[in-house]
Amino acid sequence: MVESSNSGGFWPSLYDPLRGLGHKLARFLTPASEASQAEDAYRIAVELPGVAEDDVEVVVHDGVITVKGEKKVEREDAGDTWYFSERQYGTFSRSFRLPADADGERIDASMKDGVLNLVVPRARPKEAEAKRVKITRG
Repeated sequence: MVESSNSGGFWPSLYDPLRGLGHKLARFLTPASEASQAEDAYRIAVELPGVAEDDVEVVVHDGVITVKGEKKVEREDAGDTWYFSERQYGTFSRSFRLPADADGERIDASMKDGVLNLVVPRARPKEAEAKRVKITRG
């Protein structure tokens, strides 16, 4: 009897190439991004090559910015003796939790050359005010 060096036997090794497929697909559909902070604002850049501005939605809810949309790319080329057709479709979503001092009400979003730029102003700290407390007789 021949035993496999893999403790799971023959079948698990057959499926090894497919194990990471879900993670690879998720990485493919999750746009790359970078975030930075300055004294006055937080900046988030999300790479969305081939995605139309109308196919992108930015939502702010409960301290979280979510960028979602759909990539729809079709390309066809033809020559005298050849034909090439390529289609890429898929939805994506990427979320970012805002820091406590971010002003989620005043986010600026712009898109240029396949990059979505979000600027989230930092809220100015409220100056502490002294408040007089009334004393009642109890």
